[in-house]
Amino acid sequence: MSNSTDDSDTQDNGAPRDFSALRALITARWEKLPRRLTQVASYALDNPDEIAFGTAAGIAAKAEVQPSTLVRFSQALGYQGFSDLQDVFRSRLRDKVPSYDERLAQLKEHGLGGSKAGLVLAGFLDAAERSVEDYRARLEPEALDRAVEVLARAKTIYLIGLRRSFPITAYMAYAMGKLGIRHILVDGVAGLGAEQASFIDAEDAVVAISFTPYASETVALTNAALAQGAALVSITDSPFSPIAGKAEVSLEIVEANFEGFRSMAATMALAMALSVAVAGKRGE
Repeated sequence: MSNSTDDSDTQDNGAPRDFSALRALITARWEKLPRRLTQVASYALDNPDEIAFGTAAGIAAKAEVQPSTLVRFSQALGYQGFSDLQDVFRSRLRDKVPSYDERLAQLKEHGLGGSKAGLVLAGFLDAAERSVEDYRARLEPEALDRAVEVLARAKTIYLIGLRRSFPITAYMAYAMGKLGIRHILVDGVAGLGAEQASFIDAEDAVVAISFTPYASETVALTNAALAQGAALVSITDSPFSPIAGKAEVSLEIVEANFEGFRSMAATMALAMALSVAVAGKRGE
């Protein structure tokens, strides 16, 4: 395999100028970076808009590092300084849809702010739209196909996703039941999550779903399933998520939020797609 990188994705000094290429580079070098630089890497990928718009001092404070660490992180990736790295994060936003604040201002300008409930609904609908649009832009069809392959060959699919992820796994259980796919929903009722997952073996696959701040029981049950030899497909929001690293396939979704309440629109669409595609694959 060639080690060369496409000129369209990198600067003359080898540093990526395209955000997707930068993200891939950070993920590839994650384990070799010093601890402070991994702290910056995690913050940068979890908060790309903050990196794009923030000051070095403000970003460093939120990432809990010194401003000089941002410079060292940038140089470790091939950039001359932090401002060069920041330009890549800003380029990611050039074609993005207007922010919620901009859209909310537009709603008020058009006289649609009279109803508080309507304004709240508009905010949630906007977050759902942004979630779907962002996921459409970052979707990796090859990863989705690999996930379907892993799940389609499993004897039983175990669905693990607690707290805010539970509605997604509950829907997948409903859909898979209707589609004739053998599955177990690990719902943790009566504190029996560990017992429900204890029958997992190497012929099975697990769909684990968790987002920041990551439900501890979901992480524990996922690790137990991996110890029992099951194949893992994770749905999460970061390559550094505790359920991503050992997954055969990790599908990453970062949902937009309204007033701190995150949308689940893109995740639900993915859950529907996986359920139907797995049924189709098994039927071939």
